[in-house]
Amino acid sequence: MPTFVLMTRLTADAIRDAQGRKAAGKEWIRRVRELCPDVVWKAHYAILGPYDFMDIYEAPDAETAHKVSLISRSGGAIVAESWLAEPYDGFLKLLEQVQS
Repeated sequence: MPTFVLMTRLTADAIRDAQGRKAAGKEWIRRVRELCPDVVWKAHYAILGPYDFMDIYEAPDAETAHKVSLISRSGGAIVAESWLAEPYDGFLKLLEQVQS
């Protein structure tokens, strides 16, 4: 399955209340599991920089990745970007193909 990286930024109000954030996070994952049962989660990080969270997951297709982003937006994220990620070894194989 393709690998995707979801970059999320929340509103300032969404990260002021730790208990509320915890409950919202549980609701978000419940909705994703319900609406996108084929998604396989690889990692979830709170990060520094322009985004608040980074999730790495596998999904069967881009449509499913769109759903994950839309669920994030409907749950209070002001930015939710899903990026397709190629494993490094696969990237090197592609590079070899275009160089020949």
